[in-house]
Amino acid sequence: MDIDDEFDFDFDQYPDFLDAMPGLGSELFPDKELEEDAEGFIDCAFLPLRDIVLFPQMVMPLFIGRERSLEAVRAAVAKDENLIVATQRDSDILDPGLSDIHPIGTEITIGKALRMPDNSTSVLAQGRRRVEIVEFTQWDPYIRVRARPVREPMEWDRNTEALMRAVITLFEKMVSLNRNMPEDAYTFAINIDEPGWLADFIASTLNVPVETRQDILETIDPNQRLQKISIVVAKELDVLELENQIHTRVQQEVDKSQREHFLREQMRVIQGELGEADVFAQEINEVRETAERKVLPAEARLKVDKEIARLNAMPPMSPEVGIIRTYIDWVLALPWMDVTEDNLDVSHAARVLDGDHYGLEKVKERILEYIAVKKIAPDTMRSPILCFVGPPGTGKTSIGRSIANALGREFVRISLGGVRDEAEIRGHRRTYIGALPGRIIQAIRRAGTKNPLFMLDEIDKLGNDFRGDPAAALLEVLDPEQNFSFSDHYLDLDFDLSQVMFITTANYLDAIPHALQDRMEVIEFPGYLEEEKLEICRQFLVRRQLEAHGLDTQGIRFEEDALKAVIRRYTMEAGVRNLEREVANICRKIARNVAEEKKFTRRITARKVEELLGPPRFSEEVLSEEDQVGVATGAAWTAVGGDIMFIEVNLMPGKGNLQLTGQLGEIMQESAQAALTYTRSMADVLSIDVRRFEETDIHLHVPEGAVPKDGPSAGVALATAIISAFTERPIYRDVSMTGEITLRGRVLPVGGVREKALAARRAGIKTFILPQKNESDLENIPKKLRQDLRFIFVTRMSEVLAAAMHVQPRVRKRPAAPKKSIPARPPSAAPPA
Repeated sequence: MDIDDEFDFDFDQYPDFLDAMPGLGSELFPDKELEEDAEGFIDCAFLPLRDIVLFPQMVMPLFIGRERSLEAVRAAVAKDENLIVATQRDSDILDPGLSDIHPIGTEITIGKALRMPDNSTSVLAQGRRRVEIVEFTQWDPYIRVRARPVREPMEWDRNTEALMRAVITLFEKMVSLNRNMPEDAYTFAINIDEPGWLADFIASTLNVPVETRQDILETIDPNQRLQKISIVVAKELDVLELENQIHTRVQQEVDKSQREHFLREQMRVIQGELGEADVFAQEINEVRETAERKVLPAEARLKVDKEIARLNAMPPMSPEVGIIRTYIDWVLALPWMDVTEDNLDVSHAARVLDGDHYGLEKVKERILEYIAVKKIAPDTMRSPILCFVGPPGTGKTSIGRSIANALGREFVRISLGGVRDEAEIRGHRRTYIGALPGRIIQAIRRAGTKNPLFMLDEIDKLGNDFRGDPAAALLEVLDPEQNFSFSDHYLDLDFDLSQVMFITTANYLDAIPHALQDRMEVIEFPGYLEEEKLEICRQFLVRRQLEAHGLDTQGIRFEEDALKAVIRRYTMEAGVRNLEREVANICRKIARNVAEEKKFTRRITARKVEELLGPPRFSEEVLSEEDQVGVATGAAWTAVGGDIMFIEVNLMPGKGNLQLTGQLGEIMQESAQAALTYTRSMADVLSIDVRRFEETDIHLHVPEGAVPKDGPSAGVALATAIISAFTERPIYRDVSMTGEITLRGRVLPVGGVREKALAARRAGIKTFILPQKNESDLENIPKKLRQDLRFIFVTRMSEVLAAAMHVQPRVRKRPAAPKKSIPARPPSAAPPA
C-alpha cells in the first residue's frame, strides 16, 4: 500500500482524531503484532520521536517531517507491518545516533496518514506493547532495528487493587479541576481493569515532562508503575487545587465588582427616572478623576486610593464623609512633585539684592555663594538653613522676600511669636474634631511648590506648655538629615522638605534651645550707622512713603539736614522702622494740606521737620557738661541695639553696706560685688584709707530704673565708678567702657561690640575702652565708625583707670563760714517748742 494514496483520508469519519482514547483501537487499527524469530526478537522499521512518549494501548497522532522517518512509515505501510518508536534523549538532534535514543520503546500500528499544509505528514498510531531495542540493523534509506518484546507480569494482589482505586480517586479529582482534560477521561479510566494499562493511560493524559513519561514507560512492573503515577497525580492535584483557589478568589472579586457596578448603574437609572441627581456619586467621581490626574508618590497614591474606596462605601449622610473628603482634598492639594526652577544667575541675584536693600553685605555674600555652588553642583548642594539675628527694623524679614525674588522661588512666611502648641507645627491627628495639618504643610500648600523660600519669623518668641514644645518639633523641620521625610500628624505621610530653603529670624539667641541653634547657620544683623540710615532713607524710605501717600508727583524733596534731624532728634533705634514712621508722619501732614488745597512746602528742611513733628524727642548731646566723680559711662547691648548707661556711685557715713538700685539682675549685682572687692584689695595702691570701707555705705545706682539690666559687661564701669568715688578722681565724660572684671583685676572680653560702639558714637563719646581680646571685633565695625572713635584695648583694670580717670583728685572748695546775725541763746534758756 502506497502512503501517497492515503492523503485523501477523510478525518470527518473520526472527529476525535487528535483526542482519540483507548478502546478505539479495535475499530481504527487491525489487531496485528510482529512475528518473533526463533530467538524471540522482532525486526522492523524504526521511527525516532521528539518530545513524545507513546504508551501501549494509546492512540496518538504523530507528525513526521524528517525524510528518513517518512521513508520508514512508507516502508511499514508498503509491507503492511508495524513500526517501533522510541523517544530521543535530546529533541534538538535532527539525525540521532545509537546513543541518542532511549532503549525502551513501543511497537505501534499505523492507521491512516495525512499530508499537512506545512509539507509534513501526520499519521494516526496506536501503541501495542513495550519493546527493548537490541541493535540497529539499517540506517539508510530508513532505520531498522532488532528488538525484544518486554513481557509484563499479569498477576497482582489486593494491594495492587487498592492502589488502583486510590489512583482512580485522585484522577477523578484531577479531571474535575483540570479544565483542559476531556470529561470522558475518567470514564475510560474506571473501565480499565489492568494496573499497568491504567498507569500508562493516566501518564499519557498528564501534562508532565517527557523524562517523567519515559521513566514510567521504562518501569516494567505494573505495581511499581502505578505507585510512581500515584505520586505524580498527587503533585499535579496539589497544583491544581492551588490554582483553583486563586481562580476562585479572583472570580469572587470580579463578581463582586460586577455586582457593585450593576447595582450602581441601577441606582443611577432609578435616580434619573425620579429626576434626582446623584450629587454624592458625582463628587466621588470628580475626586477619583482628580486623583488619577495628580502625580503622587507611591505611598500617597496608596493612601488616597484607600480613602476614596472608604468614601465610596459610606452612605452620603455619614459623619465621617466630611472628614475623609477633607483629608483627600488636603493630600491632593499638596505639591508632591511640583518644583520651581531656580534662577542661578549670580549677577542677577546681586542686582536684585542690592536694589532692595542697602548694606547687609554678609547676608548678600552668603546667598550669592549658595547660588554659585548650586549652579556648579546642583545635585549635591543642600538648601541652607539660615538664622538672621539682630535688632528689630534691620531688614531681616524683608531681605528674605528679596532672596526669594532673586532665586525665582515662592515666598511663604510664618510668624512663630506666641506659638505654644506642638500641633501648630506637626498638625493634629485625624481623631480630633476639626483637625488640620500644621503650619508647615499649610504654608507648603499655599506656596504650590515643594521648594519655596520659607521664612520662620520670630523663632526666639516660641513658648511651651502642657501641649508640647514647638521648638522641639522644629528640630526635624530644620535638620537636612531628617526633613526629607517630615511626618505631619494629620497627613500621616512623609513629605519631602529637603528642597525648601528655610530662613529664621530672631532678636537674640539666648531664648533659642541649643539643639535648635546647632541646626542653623547664624548670621548677625547689626544696627545701622547714621550714615547707613541716611542712605537707606534716601534710596528707599522717602520714595516709598511719598508713593504710599500719593505725593510722588508733587515734587517734594527731603534735604539731607532734614533726614539727619529726624534720625538724631526723633528716633533712637538700631533699625529704621521708627525712622520710616516719622517720614510717614511728615508725609501725612503734607498730604492733608494737599487734600485741603492749602499751601505746603515742597522742600523739607530741618526747620520744617521741627514744625511738622514738634519738639525733638531726643537730645543729640546726652553727656554731662563736665567730668564728674563717681559717674562712669558704660555700654550695653539690648535686643533693639546698643545703648549707653550711666553708673552713679555715692558714698555716705555708715557701716560698709553696699546698696544696689536700678533693677539690676543677679549677674550685674555679682559684678558690682566683684568690683567692690577689687577696690578694697587695691586700697593701698589706690591710696584709699582701709578704714573708710568700714565707716562708709556705698549706694550704686543705674538710672532708668524701670528698665531691667543684667550681664557681666558693665564690670569695668562699675569698678571705675566705685574707685572714682573713693579716690575723688573725676571720670572723663567722653569716655565709655565695656568689659567683665575679675577679682584680680583682669578684664575679660564681652559681646555686642559693634552695637555698643555705635551707641557710644551716637551719644558723642570720643574714646571707647575695650578688652584686648575684643580687638578682632573691629573687623565688623565700619571704617567710618573707627575713624570717629578712639579705641583703647586693655587687659587689666589699672589700664582702664589710667585711660578713664583724671590723675589728681578734684579740689574741693571750702564753703565760707556763715555770719552770726542772731544772738546766741543763753544757756539757761529753754529750746523753742
